[in-house]
Amino acid sequence: MTTLSPESAVRRHELAEFLRSRRERITPEQVGLVRGPRRRTPGLRREEVAHLSSVGVTWYTWLEQGRDITVSAQVLDAVARALLLDTSERAHLFALAGSLDPAPHTPCPSVTPSVRALLDQLGPIPASVQNSRYDILAYNATYGQLLGDLDAHPPEDRNCMWLAFTDPEWRASVVDLPGTQRTMAAKFRAAMAEHLAEPAWKTLLARLEGASPEFREVWARHEVVGQGAKAKYIRNARVGLLYLEHTNLWLGPGAGGPRLVTYVPLDAETRERLADLEALATVGSAPGPESEPTRSPEGVRLLTCGEVGASVG
Repeated sequence: MTTLSPESAVRRHELAEFLRSRRERITPEQVGLVRGPRRRTPGLRREEVAHLSSVGVTWYTWLEQGRDITVSAQVLDAVARALLLDTSERAHLFALAGSLDPAPHTPCPSVTPSVRALLDQLGPIPASVQNSRYDILAYNATYGQLLGDLDAHPPEDRNCMWLAFTDPEWRASVVDLPGTQRTMAAKFRAAMAEHLAEPAWKTLLARLEGASPEFREVWARHEVVGQGAKAKYIRNARVGLLYLEHTNLWLGPGAGGPRLVTYVPLDAETRERLADLEALATVGSAPGPESEPTRSPEGVRLLTCGEVGASVG
């Protein structure tokens, strides 16, 4: 938790004004709300932002009034999402609040040029770099189309846990969805034991619990399991059923840091279909400027990352 310090009355005032200006610029239609005939408030109402952020109306009102209240990074993250803040605006919000952003958009130190080259050369084998929180830090063209169109998601949603429990296209691609979700939640719990106090982990957990009844059910089991290789079927919407072995190769010391994740074909038909998928991904439509990740010279999708457990030396 972060307390807005008493000496920063000016900062609290600036925070209040900033929140109000961002709220007033958003139309109800932008966030899926219906504009009523008697609406006089420009943009969203305070209670609408509170609802979208899953926080109390009184608390959000106090925040816009510049009161000296306690603010958590998780709540600021929710407010930033509700107000559709871009990268610069999000950084400004956390700076005014004197809080550490749990998901800063900074280049990931784990994805070195050699790792980018490896990802590209592994194609058509789907490959990505992930941290222990399941954030997808970089990926090649085939991985980007393996379980849906990964480029279509904003950077903060490119997380395997989030997609497996909330994204219809990703979920439809997983043949054994209940089993996969249960295993992923158990791996996430085991990994989180070393990161219990970190804002990025707590924020992701809160988002999952708020968005998915399925996640709440499996999380309540308190199951844990370590990382390991596993054969699995994936039903790709573009090339059909794929039989793959999921493998992990850790890029740093120990098994808690970033890892190279690959999906190796286990039969000839899958190898042919992965080659087709790579060709389709390479000639597919380019994503829009809002969602397009940075691209390396090799064509690997480079994302941003928050707090990575270990960087590549």
